[in-house]
Amino acid sequence: MKKLALLAILGLAMYSCKDDTKKVEEDVADVKEVKEEIAYASFGDKINDTDALSPDNMMEKYKGLKAGDTINVKTTGKIIEVCSKKGCWMTLDMGSDEVMVRFKDYGFFMPLNAEGEVVINGKAFITETPVEELQHYAEDAGKSKEEIAAITEPKLEYRFEADGVLLKE
Repeated sequence: MKKLALLAILGLAMYSCKDDTKKVEEDVADVKEVKEEIAYASFGDKINDTDALSPDNMMEKYKGLKAGDTINVKTTGKIIEVCSKKGCWMTLDMGSDEVMVRFKDYGFFMPLNAEGEVVINGKAFITETPVEELQHYAEDAGKSKEEIAAITEPKLEYRFEADGVLLKE
């Protein structure tokens, strides 16, 4: 009788330890989200798109800065304009505002025809841009002489010095 009870207990133990890994693998496959791979052209330092702030979240960070403050950050944005002479700067649409992006130590440039979404990594700051510099940027952008002459006051601007850029292909 003891042997029969022991045999029954061993049978139950073996049944409960049955290999259900196939079912678990199927369940995990059903639960996993498929992450779409996005192709980027990379400029400057090698970066990735992980943990990049949305334009709205980035503008919240800018609102907390004073002229002279700097923060290291990664964000996304949509290209408005690129320097038409060398690609040495670009402006990004950040929803309610735009951000002027220059590239660290002129170490890289954007394609002159660059457009679409980008991920940028570097230093965000606020600065007062002098009239002469604003006129220079307007000239680089191909603005008319009248538009350039209409720039007569310095402007408080959101700026970014990028050390790496990903351009969505």
